[in-house]
Amino acid sequence: MTAAARQELLLSRIRDVHDYPQRGVVFKDITPLLADPSAFAELTDALAELCARHGATKIVGLEARGFILGAPVAVRAGLGFIPVRKAGKLPGATLSQAYELEYGTAEIEIHAEDLAPDDRVMVVDDVLATGGTAGAAIELIRRGGAQVAGVAVLMELGFLGGRARLEPALRGAPLEALLSL
Repeated sequence: MTAAARQELLLSRIRDVHDYPQRGVVFKDITPLLADPSAFAELTDALAELCARHGATKIVGLEARGFILGAPVAVRAGLGFIPVRKAGKLPGATLSQAYELEYGTAEIEIHAEDLAPDDRVMVVDDVLATGGTAGAAIELIRRGGAQVAGVAVLMELGFLGGRARLEPALRGAPLEALLSL
């Protein structure tokens, strides 16, 4: 499938939900895309190709939709999958990272023992909005002793400025968005 046909297919399966989760917000709902096996397979293939292109050896998926996308991408690409969870959700020893939100702070965690110095880790998620969660995940990967292969997302909401905020954390690693909205 051509890149243009892929984009058209993916866009056609993303539903706009107005005034969700609050008035004035247009939520990009990917559940119709996930429900369409052809579109979901195309998305999985596209993200797996990005992981191969950038030499990833493992994938980090960000809670929660990054789990839905990252796990099948890891299987398709033959890579390990590591979940990045909200604080307090992983058993055992973890590394944690706080980050800023528009309305406060949040914290995410990872099992450091799942990372090795020779790992090149691709962060996979559904949306790049403000870049806070992705930036925190990048910091966790580096603190865990691994390298960042890049960030790959289904869609980037460019009007929120996440790419510019994430650039310093990326330190030259690629940021790939299949769709830019």
